[in-house]
Amino acid sequence: MDMPKPDARVLAARDSILSKLRATLPGGVIDDPSETRAYECDALTAYRCAPLAVALPRTTAEVAEVLRLCHRLGVPVVPRGAGTSLAGGSLPTSDCVVLGLARMNAVIETDYDNRYIRVQTGRTNLSVTGAVEAEGFFYAPDPSSQLACAIGGNIAMNSGGAHCLKYGVTTNNLLGVTLVQMDGTVVEIGGPWLDPAGMDLLGVICGSEGQLGVVTEATLRILPKPEGARPVLIAFNANEVAGACVADIIKAGLLPVAIEFMDRPCIEATEAFAHAGYPDCEALLIVEVEGSGPEIDEQLARIKEIALRHNPVAFRESRSEDESRRIWLGRKSAFGAMGNIADYICLDGAIPVSELAHVLRRIAEMSVEVGLRVANVFHAGDGNLHPLILYDANKPGDLEKVEAFGADILRLCVEVGGCLTGEHGVGVEKRDLMKVQFTDADLEAQLKIKDVFDPDWLLNPAKVYPLAVTASRRAG
Repeated sequence: MDMPKPDARVLAARDSILSKLRATLPGGVIDDPSETRAYECDALTAYRCAPLAVALPRTTAEVAEVLRLCHRLGVPVVPRGAGTSLAGGSLPTSDCVVLGLARMNAVIETDYDNRYIRVQTGRTNLSVTGAVEAEGFFYAPDPSSQLACAIGGNIAMNSGGAHCLKYGVTTNNLLGVTLVQMDGTVVEIGGPWLDPAGMDLLGVICGSEGQLGVVTEATLRILPKPEGARPVLIAFNANEVAGACVADIIKAGLLPVAIEFMDRPCIEATEAFAHAGYPDCEALLIVEVEGSGPEIDEQLARIKEIALRHNPVAFRESRSEDESRRIWLGRKSAFGAMGNIADYICLDGAIPVSELAHVLRRIAEMSVEVGLRVANVFHAGDGNLHPLILYDANKPGDLEKVEAFGADILRLCVEVGGCLTGEHGVGVEKRDLMKVQFTDADLEAQLKIKDVFDPDWLLNPAKVYPLAVTASRRAG
């Protein structure tokens, strides 16, 4: 993967830039190379680049001051939440300042009557629910990395999670943001109400991957906890059969809170890692429903009826909190478990649910053709695939082979009517595939929006768009 050439002018002025940055943010700047190494990559660890410096503000006003300084000096800025991006969304360039929001983790306001919470965007996803659960509320989007990932990154990538089938992804639970533009201008967009008047700028910001501004505060929708919830585990002897079962559940008009998929390689890895007690099978589904006791019973009876048409090798319904925890244990441990057995790159294509069986079969065929193993674990209910391509990072040529295979899988997703990303974003991983999904006119419309918000193209460089496009835009 190519990276842009650093701005020689910025590198030459390094000492002066650092001096001004320290004066702007006393005690909040890291520039020692041994310490900036912690910021040289995110969760896409295949690519690394040490930044010029790291700035760690605590308030919106401090973010504005840092951006204002960098704008005046022409220094690129890479916003960073918790660094859990799987698409290289916060990968630095050598001439940039990483703007880390980890210190900005406060709860600003909680309103249970109107069902919202306002937080600084360095706060972790899971801790948002932690702030309101004593009052019987929760924050719905739940990425697998929710223990660590930050709300700012969730907004940048429009993250989802296991329960997004019923509750939607971040954009469906985001009410307003405080956005700081590259020149230091602070803008309030949306607020604690539904459908504000005017242009849907909130929809433009959510999923914009740090290209348009830095979101420092967010107003989030919180929901009352459901009366009850119960998962079932359904095992099959073929990936395609499990995919067909998912399509039939959705086709029947049922809306479980979650439908998760795991295949044999992932099942075996998680069993060795977490000992969840999963059955011996080729593929399994975790389907969870919620509501009152009778409502749960009725939904699960219909799901069981559909599943039995596909001859499952096991149908295990939870009867206790401990059983529910164990059903979810392997799924929540899947990414860590796979990391125990091999290096991997996690893809993020999204497809129509009706195409699940076909795409899973085709990925298996491609895996054999290429000679690389693939493990599948993903949000099946909304067709958000997460194929994990296993490889050896120390073997020359393996990474390039994985990249080419991953690109072919994402092209397949687009071919069947899907898209390049469901929740991880484009980052650096998919930037050269943007023309697979978008026409030149589509891309030009996106570029013009970037021009309005960040006319000098200093925010989050080398992401989302092909490098040639970025270079020509920056050149004017």
